[in-house]
Amino acid sequence: MKKILCILLTALLFSPLALRGGETGEETLRPVSSAFMIDAGSTHLLDTYLSPLKYTGWHLAFSYERNQAMKFAPELWRQQLSLGLEFNRGENPARNASMLYGNLEASWAMSRLWKLPRRFWISAGGRAGADLGGVYNDRNSNNPAAVKADIYLGATAAAGWSVTLGKLPVSLRWQTSLPLLGVFFSPEYDELYYEIYLGNHHGLAHCGWPGNLFRWDNLVTADLGLGTSSLRLGFRSRIYSTEVNHITTRTFSYAFVLGVVTDWLSVSPRKKMPGPGRKVEWAY
Repeated sequence: MKKILCILLTALLFSPLALRGGETGEETLRPVSSAFMIDAGSTHLLDTYLSPLKYTGWHLAFSYERNQAMKFAPELWRQQLSLGLEFNRGENPARNASMLYGNLEASWAMSRLWKLPRRFWISAGGRAGADLGGVYNDRNSNNPAAVKADIYLGATAAAGWSVTLGKLPVSLRWQTSLPLLGVFFSPEYDELYYEIYLGNHHGLAHCGWPGNLFRWDNLVTADLGLGTSSLRLGFRSRIYSTEVNHITTRTFSYAFVLGVVTDWLSVSPRKKMPGPGRKVEWAY
């Protein structure tokens, strides 16, 4: 009986180590996939607080994307940090006035990953983010600018496929994201920002859902493996729309994407270098 109890106690003591890292008791390595991207394309701008006309022009954006397997379940879950800065400039149909739109965005997402046969994969999860930007119309003298700001919780999904063309490894991916619930800023239709400055803060925050706050981002990319880094080619479409207080905002952009993707692994100087037998979970 004592021998059986000793065996059971030993199994209980060492089972957490086995669950964490397998036979060696070491954690799974989780390399980070970082991408720096530049978007360039066309845009369509409309903001009825400033003008009833639609403005058409060009779109330029810079973004950073960081993907990594989660520590608590690296085989099943992935996290993504995204930072972006975009700038748009459009002209009215008569080409005698211009409208500028700029936006700074940040988001974090966690998704469940399913690995499929033939090197396909899909993922789905939640996303939390915030946007801060504004619209400026150089034709207006009394009220030339409008602030755009929101925070949201939403959904994200992606699908990918890894293939080899000759000797060139290629990773294809499509990712989409959409806010579902949030809060966004908007003044009244005829309210001046000077009135807000004087203390009229009533009714500036509004509950957002896809019916009045719509921000749909789609990104299709092909990562061409070139040694230790990859060249990213892609296409991105952005649709941003708000409608409240009889004020309608529409911002559409369509752009080609050029970027560089690098996979790297940080190692603490206080720990030993990873051995050749360690399990590795790549971001995608």
